[in-house]
Amino acid sequence: MAISVTTLLDKAQEYLPSDKVALVQEAYEVAEAGHRGQMRKSGTPYIDHPVRVALFLADLQLDSHTLSGALLHDVLEDTKVTEDELERRFGSDVRKLVDGVTKLNKIEDQTSRAGGSQSVDGAHSGLQAESLRKMLVAMAEDVRVILIKLADRLHNMQTIKALRPETQFRIARETLDVYAPLAHRLGISNFGWQLEDLSFRCLYRERYREISKLLATSRQRREQFIQEVCSTLRKEVAEAGLKAEIHGRPKHIYSIHKKMERYAVQGRDFDQIYDLFGFRVVAEDIASCYAILGLVHKLWRPIRGEFDDYVANPRENMYQSLHTAVRGPSNASFEVQIRTHRMHDVAEYGIAAHFRYKEGGHGDHRFDAQMTWLRQILEWQQEQPAAEEFMESVKTDIFPDQVFVYTPKGEVRELPTGATPLDFAYRIHTELGHQCVGAKVNGKLLALDSALQSGDTVEIVASKVRKGPSLDWLNRDLGFLKTANARDKVRSWFRRRARTENIEAGRILLDKELRRMHVGIAEEDVAALMSYQSADDLFAALGSGGVSTQQIAPKLLPVESPLPPDSTVAEPDTSDSVMVAGLPNMLTRLAHCCHPLAGDNIVGFVTRSRGVSVHRESCRSLKSVDESGRLVPVSWGVRDRRYMTKIVVVAWDRVGLLSDITGIVSSEGVNISAVRSSHRKQGTVTELLTLQTSGAAQLSRILSKAEEVKGVISVNRTG
Repeated sequence: MAISVTTLLDKAQEYLPSDKVALVQEAYEVAEAGHRGQMRKSGTPYIDHPVRVALFLADLQLDSHTLSGALLHDVLEDTKVTEDELERRFGSDVRKLVDGVTKLNKIEDQTSRAGGSQSVDGAHSGLQAESLRKMLVAMAEDVRVILIKLADRLHNMQTIKALRPETQFRIARETLDVYAPLAHRLGISNFGWQLEDLSFRCLYRERYREISKLLATSRQRREQFIQEVCSTLRKEVAEAGLKAEIHGRPKHIYSIHKKMERYAVQGRDFDQIYDLFGFRVVAEDIASCYAILGLVHKLWRPIRGEFDDYVANPRENMYQSLHTAVRGPSNASFEVQIRTHRMHDVAEYGIAAHFRYKEGGHGDHRFDAQMTWLRQILEWQQEQPAAEEFMESVKTDIFPDQVFVYTPKGEVRELPTGATPLDFAYRIHTELGHQCVGAKVNGKLLALDSALQSGDTVEIVASKVRKGPSLDWLNRDLGFLKTANARDKVRSWFRRRARTENIEAGRILLDKELRRMHVGIAEEDVAALMSYQSADDLFAALGSGGVSTQQIAPKLLPVESPLPPDSTVAEPDTSDSVMVAGLPNMLTRLAHCCHPLAGDNIVGFVTRSRGVSVHRESCRSLKSVDESGRLVPVSWGVRDRRYMTKIVVVAWDRVGLLSDITGIVSSEGVNISAVRSSHRKQGTVTELLTLQTSGAAQLSRILSKAEEVKGVISVNRTG
């Protein structure tokens, strides 16, 4: 349904003076004339899109230049309007905003034409990394460019059903990986959760519908609970002579999905999850916030370790609030956030709050300080320009929440959630990281792969002799380093090491990966798969940490030598993630003779009574098939699936061995279908595990982690 510009102008008049509203109206008239006759794929007039984008930004109460830029953001690409005309009619500020968005759109179009290539784990590469780099550079110049782009993406996600399925999937994946986290990083929570829910609905339709149905069935119970808690707290606040607005709210669907994943690991089902909603208290001043916090803890028992003071220690995106979790009626746990009205504005509008009631938004020193993280990440990427390393930095150092830890002198250092003492050491100084051999956290020795918590005091123990970092620190499965900046510094150290040493170390790593993944392929062929000119170049990259075996593993499976056929006669798994000749929803089964995984090259065999049996192209069972006419092309779809595979673990026999191995598998969220043990001579045991993995990348991680279990001699894929 088309929207009238009157709605936008009425919204703008609520907070802008009349001359600024007139500028917005003029921008609409230029955009409407330029887009006249153009239609969107959804069937609505094209002008509806920029009007809705501007309306999203008006809800954030942004300045007239931003609203005008939103209305005009597509005119340079799709109409005859020129930059000179924009400069003449609206000034350089609006012209720069429109030009900035136009440049981002061109990069995005290049990415789309290139096919939006993604790896198995959904990581962006090539042009996608360049697109995000351009976004951050544009944001450093004027953050309003990104605010317009986020609003543009939000409306595109709301109308995404008009696009082809493969285009929907690509855009939704990019939105969930990049745009939604960026909105949260800028503190615009309203944009962030909408982008998450819209992407989640597109990528995981069945899961989205399942959670929606669960919420609908428990709606009355949840509403009663929220009403009871709000009523109790309002009464207590009033009796204390304080004033505050108190509201309960359900959490959005994607947030619930992530919470259910965490609870599933703990063996808890949906009915046992009570913190599917939170409570927000907006108080008069900071003193009232702390007073109300005391009332909350008086009414309900606080949960140990679940209190965060973001008032005294604001997040980098300017967010301030008191967070506490308590056990309330019926022993149900829930979260309470307490903040002032000004803090609430920042929490809702984030960076956008800086531009409210301003024309241009310059000269705010507090705003400049809060954008330090952006300048820092851009400086790092000038030193490490590789696309994959850039995306790694974005996903670890920009988007996650922060923890605040202290040096022994009491200085505060900010790190991403999950950062380790090694990350802390490299944040202090590169050489301190290289020489790190241990860490004291709150006065106690702690393992270097331990996750730091807000409030920890960290003291690094450095080697007295020059030693350098360990290559193990770059192995993500071992968890020593979480921040991309620290990994970049370790990689740089190894790059400076003699090439011959790197080649030898890399040769050993590749040989080990080929053996454990049960793959027979020449080293030169692996180098070609990874786009290296020679095997030595690949070895050098492996030895220096420039590429990891985890990146190689998914590319090995399509070219691996065939495995012996399974002698057992078992009913194959059904597969709803395989498409036959481009057609979904046909009956398919994954063959047990070769156990295909996502990433394998596959082919279908039409059976006489059980649909299409899916095999690896290299499956020996197909070599003896005379009826080649029954072979049909198949491909992996986009839905989540689990694939059967087997691994064999050889280890020194000891008490608790199998428990340790299965614990590693369970930590990956992988189901174990079967376990078979057989004893050998001289105290060793062989464990054969049948797993249901999500694909080659996850299998490689499991093999790496299992090798670290005490007493394990070897771990390999067997079928």
